[in-house]
Amino acid sequence: MVAMFGPIFGFALLALALGVLRFWRDVAPPGEPGRASGPALTEASSNALRLTYLGGGHGQGCNEEDDAFTLARRRFHHFTFYGFMLCFASTSVATLHHYAFGWQALYAFSSLPVLLGTSGGIGLLIGPAGLLWLNLRRHPQHGDAAQKPMDRGFIALLFLTSLTGLALLVWRDTSAMALLLAVHLGVVMALFLTLPYGKFSHGIFRSAALLKWAIEKRLPTRLKLSDD
Repeated sequence: MVAMFGPIFGFALLALALGVLRFWRDVAPPGEPGRASGPALTEASSNALRLTYLGGGHGQGCNEEDDAFTLARRRFHHFTFYGFMLCFASTSVATLHHYAFGWQALYAFSSLPVLLGTSGGIGLLIGPAGLLWLNLRRHPQHGDAAQKPMDRGFIALLFLTSLTGLALLVWRDTSAMALLLAVHLGVVMALFLTLPYGKFSHGIFRSAALLKWAIEKRLPTRLKLSDD
């Protein structure tokens, strides 16, 4: 599995890195230092992890199917993001167990990889399901109709990744394991292949934009005012 997924994941990381590098160069004025200081990194990281700007700028959230503000989008994004990160942590810990300690799967239900994966999987069910519900109910003027297939496709992939992963965990000791494993790996591979080109990339570019803003606001002003 490492031989199958390693190159695909590496390609996705490389494509995202090149895209962010091109974005950074495009938005940087000529001669600007653009170096990230500690405070700028801290501010950008805090805003990204707390999804500050999904508060609508006033803390009441975004408009959905009507003009009423709601924090539902922010909350479902939190479930999705931290669910994804917990699943990634589960995979990382399991990799460490396998290669560093020689501990072979299947791991006990009380083990750290399973606990992390289960928690993340639940988050990746709640978050994407909620985001899809909001997407289907959203007013047509609140989004780009041409982007809806991409948005919903990515949401579906996240949800199916979690659903098939949890199903594999539940029925891992049965004859259905081989089929469930094949389906789960197929969904995960599709997710990895589309990471640089689908909705996932918006999180990477928005994080880069937050860092760019945190750097720029700390630069000396270039505004030249006359003495008149």
